[in-house]
Order: sequence, then structure tokens, then C-alpha cells
Amino acid sequence: MTQDRSLRIGGCSGFWGESPHAARQLLERSNVDVLVFDYLAEVTMSIMARARASDPKLGFAQDFVTEVLKPNLPAIASQRVKVIANAGGVNPGCCAELVRELIVNAGLELKVAVVSGDDLLNRANDFAEFDVKEMFSSEDFPEPNCVASINAYLGAFPIAAALAAGADIVITGRCVDSAVTLGACIHHFGWDHTDLDELAGGSLAGHVLECSTQATGGNFTDWQQVADNMADIGSPVAEISADGSFDVSKPQDTGGIVTVGTVSEQMLYEIGDPQAYVLPDVTCDFSEARIEQIDTDRVRVSGARGATPPSHYKVSATYADGFRGGQLLFFYGDDASQKAQAYADAVVTRSKQCLQAAGFEPFSEICIETFGDESHYGASRRVSDSREITLKVAAKHPRKEGIAILLAETIGMGLGAPPGLALFQGGRPRPSPVVRLFSFLVPKNEVVIDVTVNDMPVELPVPGPVPTRSFERPSLPVIDPREANAKVRLFELAWGRSGDKGNNANIGIIARKPEFLPWIWNAITEECVAERFSHFLEGPVERFLMPGSNAINFLLHDVLGGGGIASLRNDPQGKGYSQLLLDEEVPIPDSLLEC
Repeated sequence: MTQDRSLRIGGCSGFWGESPHAARQLLERSNVDVLVFDYLAEVTMSIMARARASDPKLGFAQDFVTEVLKPNLPAIASQRVKVIANAGGVNPGCCAELVRELIVNAGLELKVAVVSGDDLLNRANDFAEFDVKEMFSSEDFPEPNCVASINAYLGAFPIAAALAAGADIVITGRCVDSAVTLGACIHHFGWDHTDLDELAGGSLAGHVLECSTQATGGNFTDWQQVADNMADIGSPVAEISADGSFDVSKPQDTGGIVTVGTVSEQMLYEIGDPQAYVLPDVTCDFSEARIEQIDTDRVRVSGARGATPPSHYKVSATYADGFRGGQLLFFYGDDASQKAQAYADAVVTRSKQCLQAAGFEPFSEICIETFGDESHYGASRRVSDSREITLKVAAKHPRKEGIAILLAETIGMGLGAPPGLALFQGGRPRPSPVVRLFSFLVPKNEVVIDVTVNDMPVELPVPGPVPTRSFERPSLPVIDPREANAKVRLFELAWGRSGDKGNNANIGIIARKPEFLPWIWNAITEECVAERFSHFLEGPVERFLMPGSNAINFLLHDVLGGGGIASLRNDPQGKGYSQLLLDEEVPIPDSLLEC
């Protein structure tokens, strides 16, 4: 039945492996209607796929069952809280079986739903045969025998159908991260496929919740405001209204903060074009979304707009592409940086000789980085008058044995090293598979979605026609750069958050005051960002204006060395890129700095 009252949803998990404390905190201290969990990333799917290959009963987030549901089932049942999680990974059916066992053993009566159909691994040969291309790079589909997982990003309406059929706990495979929240909204408010603005608002609520405590002070630019109470940081709660607007808060007397800055940063996290944030159920426009502080630790978000959804599902395949490995070493004393470089050169030279002697191919990629010297992002550490340097030597190779050679030599040459070499721990790292991402599109009518509640099938509604909508690009008032008589670091004018999508990175910059935005826009251009990241950047930079939240989003193409665990970079997901950009200088009138 459609409800008019607001819906309170608590965000409990942003990745597989996050601390399980959030569910108990929210159940005990926040009076929520729904708990949502997001466990899945592209790399996570490949890990789960390998687990299922070794044991057909594995391939899901086991800690969701053992550490989240098992201790909290009585409270979930007594409070009548719905639970929605994509914990099913590549094996939602087996995940649901274990959950049902828990329910029976606890003497409870809860219905468990499964949403499946996203797993397209059995079509790998078809995709290769039909010459499917990668949607960003136009690369050919990988060899089918190297593919670990293929999953379509499903939407929220199947989740809503499961709830309408009486489900108390909904377990899905791969769906878009925000769908676990949007599905609850669709069911509660009775939204249909034509309620585009409402769907966009619910999706934005899901996007804010999907990374857990990142909305309540985690990874926040002004981290000092959170440092003293980080251990008890509160999990985010979105109180969503029937029009798609929502308030963000956290449980009382918990750590962290909820401010315009924390919520704005999360809104910009891992997005591209904010006017074309494409989801299965709606294409979102966040450019005019407004974020307002309405009370202590309470922020209101409104103004998200929706346009026509896509006709295709995005599909992500992961596949094996050789092996990688590396070692961290430390040099200290005089000339530590030069010592580290000399040792790294010798290790690589010796390793290449060993590869040639064994008849192996050359390394496909080598990465040597030193951290702690002034040449690396201006950072430095000193021990009295001596320097301390961290050296990373890493490489990729088609064979596990090739990486094993490198790892052996990084330690094996230790007695011939310059003085001042030290290791933190013994043992030698092991080669690990390189998992690459391959994204493409599949028509929605070629993906068959199954929903069951306690093993009984649920019929899915057939969507009707959806209106076509589009929005104009926003603009800013023109300023006169000659009025700028001061220069300050961007950090003083803005918050920043960055993240990854495959081999691309985004950097969101949010002005601390609306008056700052035109001056930031004037100074931090595509060319400025390209120059800042020229040591990594291989593609173009795009810039997007978001005047509703006084923000700018930058999308950096081909900047992460492959991204995820396909990269040898120290920050393969670009999580720290915003910190680098916030060091740029912005010309601005000093009169604005006084207001």
C-alpha cells in the first residue's frame, strides 16, 4: 500500500569488508524503517566468482549472514525493519538459503526474497562471437576462458516487487549501488516508471547512503572536525519524502558530523556528467540539486531531476590479464632517495636477466615509486638531518613465475644494497592475478530478471512508455578577473572529494560559499587540472557545473593506470586526487575573503 509518511532508511555498508557495527547502531539508536547494504564493486565480483568456482556454495558476502544478520535478527523482526542487500554477489540463492536457516534456528517468521538474472557469465562465448566492444575504449571482448564474471547492473523495480510480495529481507546479485534504497522508496511511495523526478531523488538518497559513513564525516576534507570521535562515527540515515526530497542525519550521540560539506562531497563521489548520471530506472540530473543545513547534524537535499532511462543495461565483465606483484622497502640516512633509486634499478636489471635466462616474456609494466622525498608531491620526512624513504618496486607479467622472480630479487639482493635498507616485516609477497574491467551495454529485453519470495516466483510489472526529457546546461555570471587582488589555496575556498570509475577518476570541488564558485570556475579549468595530473593523465579532462550545490565536477579519462587491482599505482582508485587539486591557487578579490 502506498504511504504518504516519510521513509527512514539507514545506510549500513559501503564495501565488502566494512565493519559490521552499523546495523546494531541503527537498530538501537535510530528508529529506521529499512536497512540497506552495498557490498559490491567490480573487483569484488571477480573475487566472489573465483570463490564460487572453487565451491558452488560460495560467491557471496558471508559476513552479511554471520556478522550482520545472525546477531541482529531478533531486533530486525521485533522492530519490523526491512533489510535490502546486494550481498548475494554471484550466488544470491545460496546466500538466501543460509539466511533462511538463521531465521528458522532463531524461531522467527521472516520472508526472504532473491533478485537474480544479472549473472550473464554463461553468455561469454556469445559476447565474444558477436564482437562486443568495450564501451569506453572500444577494445575487443576478452577471451571467454579468461573471464571471471559478467554481471548486468539491475535496477530498483525488482526489489520493490519483492517487498510488495511480502519480503522482509531482499538479497540481490549485482544491481546499481543506489537501487537498494530506491527499491524501498518505490514500494513505500508507489512511484512508477514515469515519476522521473521522484526516482532521481530516491536515487540521490541511495547515492548518499551507499558509501556508509562517507556522508557523516568519513574522508571529509575538514577531517579535523571528526578526528576526536571517529571511533564512534554515526551511520547515515535518509528520511525520504514522497516528492523525492530527503533529510540526511545520523543517530544521536554518535561521532562524525552531517553538514553541507559532508553530504555535498558524497553527492559528487564517483560521478561523471552530473546531468547524465545514468541508472537503469532513470537518468539523473544532479546539477541543480540543493543541499541546505537545517539543523545540527541534519541536512536537506532537494531538486534532483529525472530524465528518460536508458534502453540498455550496463554490464561489467572482469577477466584475468596476467599477474602483478610488488614490495615496499625503506631506506634511511644520507642520500636515501638516491640509494632507493639505485637499488630499484639494480633489482629490475637482475630480474630482467632472470626472465631472459628462463625464456620468459619481458615485464609488461614496471612501476618504481619513492615516497617521502621532495620530488613526490612535495612531501618530505626527516629523522634529524637524515632522510627516510619508502621505495615501491612493482611489475606486471603474463606469468605468475615472472612476478615471482621480481619478488625474489627485491629481497634477494639485500646484502648487495646501499646502506640503510630496512624491512618492516619478514616474508615475501606473492604474485596476484591482474583483474581487468570490461564494460559494455546489453538491451534490457535480453536480460531475464527473476524474483522469488521464499522460493515462490513473483511477477514483475511491465513498464509503460516514459516521457522524453532533457535539460539545458547551467551557467554562471561572468566575472572580471582583473578584480582579483589576492591568491589563496583552493582548500581555503572549497571542499573536495575524488574517486574512480574503471580507469577514469572524478574530482568534485564544492565551494564553501556561493560567492567563491565563479572565481573557482574561472581559475580551475580543464587545462589547469590536466597540468596538475600530467604525470598520470593519458586522456582528456571534462568539467561540469553544478550551481545548485555550488560545485564543479571534473572527469579525468585514462588516469589510473588501469584502475583497481589492474593498476600498479600507489592510489589506483584516485581517492587522494582531490587533496592534490586543493593545493592549487585561486585568484580572488580579497573583499570576498572577509565576508
